[in-house]
Amino acid sequence: MSLTLPAQLSLPATSGHTFSLSDSAKPLVLYFYPKDNTPGCTNESMDFRDAYADFVAAGCQVWGLSRDSIKSHENFKAKLSLPFDLISDPDEIACAAFGVMKLKNMYGKQVRGIERSTFVLGEGGSVLREWRGVKVPSHVAEVLAFVNTL
Repeated sequence: MSLTLPAQLSLPATSGHTFSLSDSAKPLVLYFYPKDNTPGCTNESMDFRDAYADFVAAGCQVWGLSRDSIKSHENFKAKLSLPFDLISDPDEIACAAFGVMKLKNMYGKQVRGIERSTFVLGEGGSVLREWRGVKVPSHVAEVLAFVNTL
């Protein structure tokens, strides 16, 4: 799937920051996760937190994104001591641009939600690599190994 990302993609993030694709001068990891404070999302975020210094050493930023509010993100970030910011996308602008909204089965019911996905973006938001339908164990190590080849 080839992505055409809007150059003007700009969304609110924690710590009063704004995430903007057009401001991206160095590679960045953008991971989409379904919901703050759920087991898989907590584990994935902690894995990115634990490897954060290695991403920085590789010259790469890390951002997490879900549809949760900034308030929810601020609490989640503080609870896990995340050293990177989380992006709020309640209107699914980035979710639509990256094609991560899917119908999923939850407790026997079909629900619409974010498919756990990670993207490594280059200058100006070009997609260098993508992972979809991510399984959390060992995923962050795989992303870091790719980033270290850049």
